[in-house]
This record gives sequence, C-alpha cells and structure tokens, in this order.
Amino acid sequence: MKFRPSLLLALAFTAMVTMSSCVKNYVCHCVISYSGQPGLPDTLVQEYNIKDTKSGAKSKCTANSGNYSNNGINTVENCYLY
Repeated sequence: MKFRPSLLLALAFTAMVTMSSCVKNYVCHCVISYSGQPGLPDTLVQEYNIKDTKSGAKSKCTANSGNYSNNGINTVENCYLY
C-alpha cells in the first residue's frame, strides 16, 4: 500500500502535536505592601517562574495572595500571572 507524501506529513504533524506537552513557563508577579508601623519597607515586587499548564500556573500563583498580620504589621500580597 502506497502512502502519499501529504498523508505521511499529516500523520507526522498529528503525532507531534499530540505528543507535545502544553506545559510552559509562566511568570508569577507578586506585589507586597506593608503597613501598621513606621519604617517598614516600601512596596516590593517579586517575580518567579512557574512551569505548568496555564490554569495550573494561575492557581499556584494566586494561592500566594493574601492578607497577613503579625505584631501590628499588616502585609498584603497580591499575585497574578504576568
């Protein structure tokens, strides 16, 4: 049975697409601000890489967001995919 070159190319392309992963590198951008006492640092911005699917990276990144309070120092951390 002879295969046409276009059919072979289509099969090869389909195999490459199905075997490749949707995992990519995403950047999580976190803005951290402090309040409650004088002399605290200014707003900080931190970025770090997450290698995952887009939805997985988003949930891991936003899980770092929150409001924290310790000894009169209030910290607000807001993280999102950049």
